[in-house]
Amino acid sequence: MDSIKEKCDSYKDDLLLRMGLNDNKAGMEGLDKEKINKIIMEATKGSRFYGNELKKEKQVNQRIENMMQQKAEITSQQLRKAQLQVDRFAMELEQSRNLSNTIVHIDMDAFYAAVEMRDNPELKDKPIAVGSMSMLSTSNYHARRFGVRAAMPGFIAKRLCPQLIIVPPNFDKYRAVSKEVKEILADYDPNFMAMSLDEAYLNITKHLEERQNWPEDKRKYFIKMGNSVENDNPGKEVNKLSDHERSISPLLFEASPSDLLPPGDPFQVNFEEQNSPQILQNSIVFGTSAEEVVKEIRFRIEQKTTLTASAGIAPNTMLAKVCSDKNKPNGQYQILPNRQAVMDFIKDLPIRKVSGIGKVTEKMLKALGIITCTELYQQRALLSLLFSETSWHYFLHISLGLGSTYLTRDGERKSMSVERTFSEINKAEEQYSLCEELCSELARDLQKEGLKVAQVEYRRL
Repeated sequence: MDSIKEKCDSYKDDLLLRMGLNDNKAGMEGLDKEKINKIIMEATKGSRFYGNELKKEKQVNQRIENMMQQKAEITSQQLRKAQLQVDRFAMELEQSRNLSNTIVHIDMDAFYAAVEMRDNPELKDKPIAVGSMSMLSTSNYHARRFGVRAAMPGFIAKRLCPQLIIVPPNFDKYRAVSKEVKEILADYDPNFMAMSLDEAYLNITKHLEERQNWPEDKRKYFIKMGNSVENDNPGKEVNKLSDHERSISPLLFEASPSDLLPPGDPFQVNFEEQNSPQILQNSIVFGTSAEEVVKEIRFRIEQKTTLTASAGIAPNTMLAKVCSDKNKPNGQYQILPNRQAVMDFIKDLPIRKVSGIGKVTEKMLKALGIITCTELYQQRALLSLLFSETSWHYFLHISLGLGSTYLTRDGERKSMSVERTFSEINKAEEQYSLCEELCSELARDLQKEGLKVAQVEYRRL
């Protein structure tokens, strides 16, 4: 009886990790995790959703059990051989490290919710989410203080925050705003890579080189004082904002100071800090550094759409994406382009902060005692024996702070896919678990883009 009770308690703990609060998400720091998780468990118990999550969790636990059995069979000789192989590969990666590019990741803050708040002033100070009772696409920062997040069923969100307003998505409207943002991004990198309606990567290396010779007038923008969207070019003035128009700007959604527009007059720029934009009457001049370029991009986005964006600046895409989450909402963070700065940043970074490491991979690595990127590097030989080549190569790249510097621009999107490389799996329930995981991931991506599917294809290579 005791062993059965222990097993049930273990599954309960596992479910909390799976369905509970993910406080890695911006706007969810410092919340009462225990209280929120208790509400989530009470809201879901006995539901079909709970049953599905429990089933998935059992399958993940089985994978971990198999992995731990495999680990127990590894000999010290195998481990030494693996260490030599992995270290050789690490040296090759180190020699190919490229720090010459300046990659920027732009991420609109709570995008769908922010658009709805902008277009309906009554929503401004209320907790809202976009989606349905089945699933939410995003939530604003007021709602996040209750533990409400994207990819959460609406019925759970309502239990966490009874006053939550769930707004049906309007993807035509989001696409129109996204188009406005992308027109600005194209000025800095015509070949920017859009990942979704609300995020994109830019390589501003060439722009930075050209910008060094630009006169001040080319870097000067008039501060928008009206609701016209024409103030997107240097040297163009517009009319003053009314008090009501100022109040509906979702900048910000709660008391979180902007690095561009501090408390007080929302259109007054702080020029006391060195290297910050300089006020010239009602105009603003940006500098020539990468940090100044990104401030300019974010300024122009806010001026044109009244929405805020966060950004990360780094030598590669992997780091830039992590950086964009560092000072959310309405902030930016830069890793300087030198190896020491990269390794200092990576050292204590939780693996869950890295794009591509979801809750299942996080749990499997946690079973091996891996929580940070440093631990990921320390266990590199073991990981090469337990995971597929694609997976352990990816882990090694992460632990060394390496990522892509090559951006491919989408044409009109004809398809969307997710894929995973894994070692041989013989059990049907484990194969089913992986398929379900991939389907869920693809469904979230499709929902984020507002796309519908005409045909689904499954490939087994």
